[in-house]
Amino acid sequence: MKYLALTVRETDSGKFEKSIEERHLEELPDNEVLIRVHYAGLNYKDALSASGHKGITRRYPHTPGVDAAGVVMSDRSATFAEGSRVICTSYDLGMNTPGGFAQYIRVPAAWVLPLPQDMGLYESMVMGTAAFTAGLALWKMERCGQHPGMGKIVVSGASGGVGSMALGVLSRAGYYPVAATGKSELNDWLKLCGAQDIIRREEIDDTSGKPLLSSRWAGAIDNIGGNTLSTLLKGCTKEGCVASVGLVASADLNSSVYPFILNGVNLLGVDSAECAMELRAKIWQKLAWEWKPVNLEAMGRKVKLEAIPQLMEDMLRGQARGRIVAEIV
Repeated sequence: MKYLALTVRETDSGKFEKSIEERHLEELPDNEVLIRVHYAGLNYKDALSASGHKGITRRYPHTPGVDAAGVVMSDRSATFAEGSRVICTSYDLGMNTPGGFAQYIRVPAAWVLPLPQDMGLYESMVMGTAAFTAGLALWKMERCGQHPGMGKIVVSGASGGVGSMALGVLSRAGYYPVAATGKSELNDWLKLCGAQDIIRREEIDDTSGKPLLSSRWAGAIDNIGGNTLSTLLKGCTKEGCVASVGLVASADLNSSVYPFILNGVNLLGVDSAECAMELRAKIWQKLAWEWKPVNLEAMGRKVKLEAIPQLMEDMLRGQARGRIVAEIV
């Protein structure tokens, strides 16, 4: 049986070319669950995989797509009934296992999650790994005592997928989200996503060299890393939490211990890829109801699979906004 898939191939000259190809089901891995994909969300990791980033994908040809939602066609493990609506995100999907930008995926049963009640397949991919990461960050922050009464929560890289979803999740959970962005033309859209206030990204990029700053926020969800993360730690109030979810600018962190030993600030690492299924299911249930962004429809954009290669290039150039979802027909 043949199916269509976005396929990335490495040429003899070392370039990586993307095209929609016919593939055979027999080419898929010998895993338990065969899923007919209906929607797949686009993530920065997919764009990197499609550009030949060997730290993400080792072997080509390859189909990217770390997020997929669809219907179970068969399951050798007998975990899911035929016709079950499911989502599959993270783990090795779209990295070295053929991913969601295809009509079919075949994955281990342990990677598959039943679609929560009151959530549609398309909605799940508008949220996708981005909202799951934001939700996991908030869950860890609250486990360390964060609550809305403490004050404002800054979201760096607010116009990206995780950033915009963090605004929506925080707002729905009763927090006061502050969007930090370098794209002032998106201010109205960021407010629609859930931002109560907007600041310039330079305001969270302190170069004074001071080990501490006057407290300006009660916590943060950081997508940038580097000096931005250091600034968020230095300007956080006592006992606040800063969740590190990305490294758009840098993987380095240059900070003194003063935010930690004088202000009791909590620096939290967020690993959404290998999160245990029990906790994963709990976060997704919260996203289906109490943490579901109010203006979810405005935060995503539905496109055809054929549009994904160009949108990957736009994402790598920093020209993407919010969540992009491919409808797989």
